[in-house]
Amino acid sequence: MSDSAATPTRSTAKPGLRERQRATIRAEVTDVALRLFAEQGFDRTTVDQIAAEAGLSRASLFRHFGTKEDIVLADLDEIGRQVTDALAARPDEERPWEALRRVFDVMTRMLEAEPERMLSYLRMLQETPSLRARHFEKQMHWQEIMAPEIARRLGASPGQPDDPRPAALVAAALACADAASAAWVACEGAVPLTVLLDRAMGAFTD
Repeated sequence: MSDSAATPTRSTAKPGLRERQRATIRAEVTDVALRLFAEQGFDRTTVDQIAAEAGLSRASLFRHFGTKEDIVLADLDEIGRQVTDALAARPDEERPWEALRRVFDVMTRMLEAEPERMLSYLRMLQETPSLRARHFEKQMHWQEIMAPEIARRLGASPGQPDDPRPAALVAAALACADAASAAWVACEGAVPLTVLLDRAMGAFTD
């Protein structure tokens, strides 16, 4: 048996014990933090409170999360990778704007799976300036990793400095996603998020 057959590839290998333990701790801290944020508000909840409730020291908590904001937003990095992978998997003949709309289904499924919890989460995000700022930073990273695929679909060279189209399309799509999320919160989930996202992105094609 060859080495390649005997050794799992990186994409198929299961996470090691340490990685699984880390993921479990991060999930537990996030659950504790979101409960405290819902009860007390984001600004009135301290890192020390979160650490104590989760059974960790302050130093241990900061080994898993860089900031208090990251406890709320840490999953956005992974979601961004999932959205980017989904974008690359869309049919090549699909127009860039339609491909962007379809990959946002990754997000809408997550949000609509737990509507009450996600409405509370998004409301906190919208009402907390430090979270909005950190969220914007992470969305800028999404734009950076998604734009090369849009450039490919436009027949443009990735990173071409005099072609703003890929960045503009991704930025506009993300703005539509934010507008749809804000509307979803405002109507208390009465209108499905997918419908609101269709309306927001459809405004650019009407």
